[in-house]
Amino acid sequence: MGSRSRQLSKALTVTTLFITHKDCQRHDMGAHHPECPERLSAIEDQLIASGTMDYLERADAPKATREQLERVHDAGYLDAIEEASPREGWVQLDPDTAMNPHSLDAALRGAGAAVLATDRVIAGSAENAFCSVRPPGHHALRDRAMGFCMINNVAVAAARALAHHGLARVAIVDFDVHHGNGTEAMFEHEKYDERVLMVSTFQHPFYPYSGDHPRSSRMVNIPLAARSGGKEFRAAVETYWLPALENFKPQMLFISAGFDAHREDDLAMLNFVEADYVWVTEKLKTVADKHAQGRMVSLLEGGYALSALGRSAVAHIRALAGLTAGSTT
Repeated sequence: MGSRSRQLSKALTVTTLFITHKDCQRHDMGAHHPECPERLSAIEDQLIASGTMDYLERADAPKATREQLERVHDAGYLDAIEEASPREGWVQLDPDTAMNPHSLDAALRGAGAAVLATDRVIAGSAENAFCSVRPPGHHALRDRAMGFCMINNVAVAAARALAHHGLARVAIVDFDVHHGNGTEAMFEHEKYDERVLMVSTFQHPFYPYSGDHPRSSRMVNIPLAARSGGKEFRAAVETYWLPALENFKPQMLFISAGFDAHREDDLAMLNFVEADYVWVTEKLKTVADKHAQGRMVSLLEGGYALSALGRSAVAHIRALAGLTAGSTT
């Protein structure tokens, strides 16, 4: 096979879009903060070392527009974080969340990655996508930063699919160790009753001390006790998530992909391993293939033990790309 034929063959087999931006590594909340720039380097280093990057299409994240953000965030809040953005040093938005001079650009790139991923997957130019961005998003409320999060990226993506592309039903899946309280709050309103399903697992009781009483019947929240591992997680997925997803028949899946439930992550007390992330990704791909034309967008949330984060994210990405299909039981 000639060089041109090999290049064409490779291009035709690329299914997963990898979106990031250097601005996301310039956001820094100070020395020793666990949500650090090195998180993205840990993922990219593992992608390169494993050879996985060769199977991905890489794209730079644009900045989200005000229109895209205002579908889920209050205009006054967006004004406030723009005004708070410092020229030097740090500004504290909440006890856990700070801005440096580059944080606003990073947050806009994270939301922009969510929009680009949604657009590309719906257009059919990528089967699915992973957004390697920070700060994370699933704690951000309509009008308040919270828990390392400024802009709720997965909510921006889901709202883009509904409002701009006209999808009727989307599902949000959250396996971060912390409950995605911001996402749940954004989609609890009755106008989303027939359009958004959210399924999640999280350690409880644990920050943000919510989720055990879902805000609506469309929120399938499964709390896990400290020290729970893959056995408990897989049982929750098979008993609760998959039947809910099957009944809902989503036209697209969005994933809040937090890897801080890993047993090596000492910010929490769950015991997941890489194989659990592969397993759940493959289960979700089956749902997406059946109901959503394979359309999935995954966005990085937590994960603070750098080696475990890199290994887990790459396991998840390889499963998205079909490089580990059938490898776990």
